[in-house]
Amino acid sequence: MKLGGKDFLIVGRAGMDFYPDPPGTRTEDAARFVSCLGGSSANIGVALVKQGCTAALVTRVSDDAIGRFAVNQLDHYGVDRTHVTPVGGEARNSLAVVETRVEDHQSVIYRNGAADFEMTEADVEAVDYAPYDALITTGTVFAAEPSRAAAFRAFDLAREAGLPLIFDIDYRPYSWPSAEVAAEVLGRAGAACDCIVGNDVEFGFMAGRYDRGLDKARALASEGKLIVYKMGEKGAITFHEGEEIRTGIYPTKALKPTGAGDSFMGGFIAALANGHDLKTAILRGSASAAMVVARVGCAPAMPTTDELEAFLADHPGPTEQSHAHPAP
Repeated sequence: MKLGGKDFLIVGRAGMDFYPDPPGTRTEDAARFVSCLGGSSANIGVALVKQGCTAALVTRVSDDAIGRFAVNQLDHYGVDRTHVTPVGGEARNSLAVVETRVEDHQSVIYRNGAADFEMTEADVEAVDYAPYDALITTGTVFAAEPSRAAAFRAFDLAREAGLPLIFDIDYRPYSWPSAEVAAEVLGRAGAACDCIVGNDVEFGFMAGRYDRGLDKARALASEGKLIVYKMGEKGAITFHEGEEIRTGIYPTKALKPTGAGDSFMGGFIAALANGHDLKTAILRGSASAAMVVARVGCAPAMPTTDELEAFLADHPGPTEQSHAHPAP
């Protein structure tokens, strides 16, 4: 997969995150909360912008104060929201109540009648794909109609414009009508893409059995795709042009488990766009993930290039990752 520049089009949601304050507080004990931009696609966009790229988002938000909050936050971070369209009626923006704690962590996600699932084929057909260097999306956009059809239409239009397709599997069972539907649709999406990023559980899900996830990743790579197979604390295996690159993680004192995947994707793709080799890009994505789990929030926690460089300069380095087999 070749990136011709630093301009990215991202299809997927922007939402609001609530964090009980101060950090460490359980949601049921909280007297106050802090708010910030959330949603995987919006988070990836922020991560890319903070590391020297441009990002534009295509999605729907609710035509109310929460939707306007999301739009204002996109403006704050410099993510282009020209193609973020408000939708009225009963649709509501995504809301996540997420604790800044690792032990007994609780996340409560409100996705009932989600506004982003109202994205239509007309929304993605209104985009000029020519100025962009790649299309990025996450699995959530495929979980319901009309968003699913719109996302596949965006794939077709991006492909016609010569853009590589980058896909974060991002399987979230609560968004899907059934595991069977999810496996079929995510498999179809993955087959269309040039780059797939996911964890061992997600690849296992796509394979139909957890212990076959690594085989699934290798099979997709054999079709010429760039595959990043993440294994949590065990690091990652990246498959590219017949090569398997094993990388470790950057140990850190985590405040929360959330945001790592979005930060990894942003840091990884930004590094490729900025001319780093593949292994360095994976490690920069891993370092970005380590930084985010040690900070409050997701979008505000995404590191800038200078912050990432400072982290890499001060950190002793990634762990060694010497084997390719996921845990049973």
